[in-house]
Amino acid sequence: MHRRKVLVATRQTELAHKLKDLFVGMDTEVRYVTTLVLTALKESGDLDFDLIVLDGDRDTLAEIGRIEEALLEDGAPSLLIIVSPEMLSDLHLPVRLQHDFVLRGAPDIEYQVRLHQLLWPGEEAGSADFVRMGSLTLNLATYQVKVDGVTLDLTYLEYALLAFLITHPGRTYSRDALLRRVWGFDYYGGSRTVDVHVRRVRSKLGPDLAGHLETVRGVGYLWSM
Repeated sequence: MHRRKVLVATRQTELAHKLKDLFVGMDTEVRYVTTLVLTALKESGDLDFDLIVLDGDRDTLAEIGRIEEALLEDGAPSLLIIVSPEMLSDLHLPVRLQHDFVLRGAPDIEYQVRLHQLLWPGEEAGSADFVRMGSLTLNLATYQVKVDGVTLDLTYLEYALLAFLITHPGRTYSRDALLRRVWGFDYYGGSRTVDVHVRRVRSKLGPDLAGHLETVRGVGYLWSM
């Protein structure tokens, strides 16, 4: 892996906190600005970024063409646009920059996938992508979990739930918090779906590891070390 520089432009505190949590496990140097990205680029003394993350509100989406021109003059970094579903009809993606977009309510694991692909395209996993605990190995680059070298047959959401808890050990999350962080902000299903997925994950981990996925009665779940 090679360390990457990222510029995040958002006025939303909640989104900024979400991105800060996601970048914790990545080898990145991140700068956050609350101005329009064109203003930030003009005011910045350092334009050497590998990735620009844009909060795609209406003002920003209206400036995509000008933003693309500005970035092409400054080393052509990759671009990730975060957009609400109702804004998709106004989204016009750049044609000369490496880019992607993600819906605002997407689960954390989808953000991680898109960020990783833009920051390290084609690079194989480095040591920072592995979380090891006894016989368990979590590969954040390939989205696989192995126990004693055998890959577990996990669904997308089972993996996302386990990966989130393992990468936030010792902290209890309520069912509603897990629905927001794993299933996404726009998930409207019942919170008991978390219980179902926890049971499935425990059964696939086996008795030795399942005990680390603890139930905190009346609160939620945590991964204990």
